[in-house]
Amino acid sequence: MNVFVTGGTGFVGAHLVQVLQARGDRVTCLVRRTARAEQLGWSGVRLVQGDLDDLAALREGCAGADVVYHLAGRIVARTPRELMSTNRDGTANVIVAAQEQAARRFVLVSSLAAAGPTVPGQPIDESRAPWPVSAYGRSKLAAEAAVRSTSLPWTIVRPPVVYGEWDRATLKIFQLAKRGIAFVFGDGSQQLSVIHAEDLARALVAAADSPAARNRLYFANHPDLTTSLDLVRACARALGTTPRIVPVPVFIVRGALWTIGSLAHLAGRATLLSADKAAEYLAPAWTCRAAALARDTGWRAEIDLEPGLRRTGAWYQKVGWL
Repeated sequence: MNVFVTGGTGFVGAHLVQVLQARGDRVTCLVRRTARAEQLGWSGVRLVQGDLDDLAALREGCAGADVVYHLAGRIVARTPRELMSTNRDGTANVIVAAQEQAARRFVLVSSLAAAGPTVPGQPIDESRAPWPVSAYGRSKLAAEAAVRSTSLPWTIVRPPVVYGEWDRATLKIFQLAKRGIAFVFGDGSQQLSVIHAEDLARALVAAADSPAARNRLYFANHPDLTTSLDLVRACARALGTTPRIVPVPVFIVRGALWTIGSLAHLAGRATLLSADKAAEYLAPAWTCRAAALARDTGWRAEIDLEPGLRRTGAWYQKVGWL
């Protein structure tokens, strides 16, 4: 098929492009900088230079596309308005272009943050009403609303914590583990659903292919749960290290997030460390179930956490990130 991918040079997008090319799809990617695409070593990918505000570039990318995969978005911003501008309004721009070019399916990568935190031992499914607790989560929920309003056939996929090659978030855990120290918020008991980026990429393709997934929303995750403490320990085992675990009391976390976020705001800089994110970082659980996606598409997560982290750590070392 002909496919158009926004956010293809990002962490998850790089995995999606690999999966699409491996099955023979003709891939077009929206890129802000062609140099990033060159760093990924792509061959045979058509590049359209532009961003989510560039309707001409979006129209060019969507031309002839059977499926539009919309992954581009903003995780961190200086203000909630910036998040909405990119995640909600940028999504609306891609939808306009996809509608004009009569794409057969529009696939949005959302986030578990749009659904909100959960209760330990009670992973949620798609029937639970959304309850985002951060500006980021609200912006992703707004993007979902934009997709739901389109006349195009659509599918929305909400992943939880995503890890794997090219991921710089998990890299920070590996870097600390290599130095012999690791931090956890509170007692490290926060429950987490996770998924390797390659499994997520395959989930997106399965959702795009399935007639049963038309106009449906799904979670995509590995069925096994972990905790923030166990995730840190698993990253360390992947490197063969045993770091000293340092629990950071909740009141210190809240104070640090408020201070760092306030300083960043005064400096006009964006940061993931802010008071707005405290409710996410300190929530008791972020867990979900992918049963509906498996039922409608036949997809299953294949990469278990321990081998997935070993593979990720080995890649970090190979490319010199560790």
